[in-house]
Amino acid sequence: MTTLYWICLVGGLVFSVLAVFLGDLLDGVFDGLDGAFDAVDLDGVLDPLSFVGGLTAFGGAGVLLDAYTGLAPATGAALAAGLGLALALVMHVAYVKPMKESENSTGFSVREYAGKIGEVNTAIPADGYGEVLVRMGASVTFQPAASFDGTPLPTGTQVVVVEVDPDGALRVARLEDEPDEPLPLPAAETPRLPAPAA
Repeated sequence: MTTLYWICLVGGLVFSVLAVFLGDLLDGVFDGLDGAFDAVDLDGVLDPLSFVGGLTAFGGAGVLLDAYTGLAPATGAALAAGLGLALALVMHVAYVKPMKESENSTGFSVREYAGKIGEVNTAIPADGYGEVLVRMGASVTFQPAASFDGTPLPTGTQVVVVEVDPDGALRVARLEDEPDEPLPLPAAETPRLPAPAA
């Protein structure tokens, strides 16, 4: 059994090192096998990362149990298998599954432009289209745009996207730094303090 434990331990460690250095190449190999293991797919529970982690833990636990305990080989193998399975499940639930469900796309919808601030790149005539530069996350995009209120907007004007047309063109308005007149504050009631006790 000791030989099997060492093979699992060393094999898992070698696979891990290769995955770090040749991860993209191994992804291509596994993509080539896409669908080959559908018969044993357990709804994403049997994934290579968890399986190799469990196999490595089985090998390591087996080597340690064999060297430092006086357990019978069958008992040591069962305990090592239980530890390997437990580690594989913990790895799957705590790492693999959350990573598969996480969002890793930098894509966005054109509908997300509403409310964003941009700059006119190509002048926008009163009744036509121009182009605006809008930052979306780490991306800079150039989008077709028309004036929301029908006023021409020269190149370099700071604008805000008011809405997005069904055809994907942005409707923009000039971004005002400060209003011409201060906005009146709503009237507030004056708090009344209780009269001091005499």
